[in-house]
Amino acid sequence: MRHVLVISGAVSAGKTTLSRALHERYGARVVKTRELITTLRPDTPQTRVGLQLAGDGLDAETKGRWVADALFELNLSDDFVVVDAVRIVAQVEAIRVRFPSVRVQHVHLQAPDGVLLERYARRSLPSDEATSYEAVRSNATEASVNDLAAVSDVLIDTSRNRPEDVLVRTAARLGLYHSREGALVDVLVGAQWGSEGKGHVAWYLAREYDILMRVGGPNAGHSTIDPYKFHLLPSGTIINPRACILIGPGATISVETILREIRECGVDEARIAIDPEVMIIEASDPAYEADTLGAIGTTAQGGGYAGARRIMRSHMKDAPAVRKARDVPELSAYVHPTLSILEDAYHAGKRVFVEGTQGTGLSLLHGPFPHVTSRDTTISGTLAECGIPPSRVRRSIMVVRSYPIRVAGTSGPLPQETDWDTVAKRAGLNAADLHAREVTTTTRRARRVGEFDWDLFRRACTLNGPTDIALSFADYIDGQNQNARRFDQLSAETIRFIEELERVGDTNVSLITTRFHERSIIDRRAW
Repeated sequence: MRHVLVISGAVSAGKTTLSRALHERYGARVVKTRELITTLRPDTPQTRVGLQLAGDGLDAETKGRWVADALFELNLSDDFVVVDAVRIVAQVEAIRVRFPSVRVQHVHLQAPDGVLLERYARRSLPSDEATSYEAVRSNATEASVNDLAAVSDVLIDTSRNRPEDVLVRTAARLGLYHSREGALVDVLVGAQWGSEGKGHVAWYLAREYDILMRVGGPNAGHSTIDPYKFHLLPSGTIINPRACILIGPGATISVETILREIRECGVDEARIAIDPEVMIIEASDPAYEADTLGAIGTTAQGGGYAGARRIMRSHMKDAPAVRKARDVPELSAYVHPTLSILEDAYHAGKRVFVEGTQGTGLSLLHGPFPHVTSRDTTISGTLAECGIPPSRVRRSIMVVRSYPIRVAGTSGPLPQETDWDTVAKRAGLNAADLHAREVTTTTRRARRVGEFDWDLFRRACTLNGPTDIALSFADYIDGQNQNARRFDQLSAETIRFIEELERVGDTNVSLITTRFHERSIIDRRAW
């Protein structure tokens, strides 16, 4: 399965109408929970009241996990599955946990009681069915079903939307209107000084793609909801086990690091391709960087010096010879030209996700030299390192942090620098938690923090031309945002900040992270 849509709502809200339309229009496999109940409890009376009571009993026995377990046992091969319907929050959460590599979406349908009553009265009911809507709503679970509205991904009032409108809005949320012609690549980069939360956003998006690709070097560690810190593999490697993994020719890798990540993430050799032109970091490269570049706060992972050796074609005095991935016997099982794999993917209409590293402010070409990294970190630079032409790009996503950070010490300028105590006080967060959390993924060094830099943001927009902005750390604006699941639940101050981002950036803020949690991304995309 690639997509699972769970539907909730009161009786007569329009759940069956929506599920039927998704089946007829898009070929969705519809799984009805009433049929699951009948399978699990064959002696259940086939009346609404009887099914309600049986469902309540299963919820009590399994803490709501029975729907997810039954769905798992079906072992469905369908690409798109609709669950009609769920009744409590625990059922939805259990499905998300049971299918971590599947994109699970939740739509809640609602309407005023008077409308629901009128619809119910018009229904053709079997003789043994409850005859009044009041009798149906007397069930405690049914009476509280609208509690699911607060945690839904999409909330639709069916009294103000025709069935075809509900179908259109749901299909758009699921991305069923994607164009599969020509532009098949989406690329994600950071806007500021790195550590913008790219790994979290990449992890969230990764489930939608056939190919996950990364370039850059091991100095950029990406944190995801998975309990793993990715340095060279894409952040979606674990959450999307179906995807092919590509390391592009512009990457600079440590053999030890890449082999360890492949092993620890359980990546089969048939699933990954490392381009033969990938540059190898030798044992002496990190030491050279630490000795010569320590004054600018380098992570000293060796990527910069390895890149310099690559440029000089092995003609640097006392430096080791250039080795590419094709020259390393330990990598031979994984080395394949990534350009041909991409070309085949384009032809087959497969979708590609490129994950950039570090941030635009650190670009070797566009950042405040010498306090920059060893590569161009913009979308253009990232695509060049992958071997992907601009014409193949569909969406370009730029991750923006509410409070930009730089590594402590001499890492470079940070306009309007402040401190974590101030950030915590403004947002109503625990300052000790921020101090503990805000250390670098790779070197575990403390981070400096600054006020939002609008000039840097505008420069990053000019350099990258993003189609979409992903705002991270919205909880640092207001700690109450941690509880938000939809845009309208964000604080007024946060919404104003987002509106200004859209004005200054001349683009849409499509993704918003509210905390570091699997259900913490508000998705406003139209794609």
